[in-house]
Amino acid sequence: MQKNYAGQPVITLNNGVAIPALGFGVWQMENLQQCEDAVVKAIEVGYRMIDTASIYLNETAVGKAIQNSGVSRDDLFITSKLWVQDHGYEETKVAFQRTLDRLQLDYLDMYLIHWPYGDFLGAWTALEELYSEGKIKAIGVCNFTIEKLQELKSKATVLPVINQIELHPLFQQKELQVYNRENNIVTQPWSPLGNGNTELLKDIHLKVIAEKNNKSVAQVILRWHLQEGFCVIPKSVTPSRINENFNIFNFDLSENEMNVVRSLDTGKRLFFDPKDPEWENKMLNSRADI
Repeated sequence: MQKNYAGQPVITLNNGVAIPALGFGVWQMENLQQCEDAVVKAIEVGYRMIDTASIYLNETAVGKAIQNSGVSRDDLFITSKLWVQDHGYEETKVAFQRTLDRLQLDYLDMYLIHWPYGDFLGAWTALEELYSEGKIKAIGVCNFTIEKLQELKSKATVLPVINQIELHPLFQQKELQVYNRENNIVTQPWSPLGNGNTELLKDIHLKVIAEKNNKSVAQVILRWHLQEGFCVIPKSVTPSRINENFNIFNFDLSENEMNVVRSLDTGKRLFFDPKDPEWENKMLNSRADI
């Protein structure tokens, strides 16, 4: 039976599973009580998709928030991610069970490979098995380039439903967007507001659009993501911002306004480049206590 997420807009993934178009991310929420409070608040506001990861070290807090939210597990969409150090077939099975235990859940709605390094093909085989067993409802990837997606596709029997990547108005990855779309992979931007980038949030053109629509610049940006067909996961620990970021379903951007946002693309990342060998080496050789 398909979940309806309280009538919110959803995106249907390539395996038929529906995911809320707007979710709540918990990256950089290292204070566990703060994380738990933020997730409880987000669910209270109306968010039904929560996105965490083992490397965030806050899965236990997310699990407690789910238990204390007053909302049935069946009405939530919970995502977590496999860390680089746990790639490999057997290692993935163990890491997945640790994640379930920390979240106090018996299944995940979605499980993602966090970075395309090491034995991610062995990890994907394990994800395919967990998916076939019903322990994961959908499987996908993060930070995969076109080349890595092609490598995965050549070996996979189940294709990823989502590619979660750095994407915001300043860095739009248009070529990867097209590839994802052509291969029926949903694009899911992380850090959709550019991690609060001042240049972006104070952009004069976005301010004009925001004033016209009686919205904030952040709401305009998130609305742009939705209208591009992305599945977006803003993050905040501030109750007023959590509420503001959710309040984007009652207006539409015109095509001209959409084009204004599209024109802001600089082609420059604000964060880590998956193709950077130094970053890959760091990920393969450093480990949080997860």
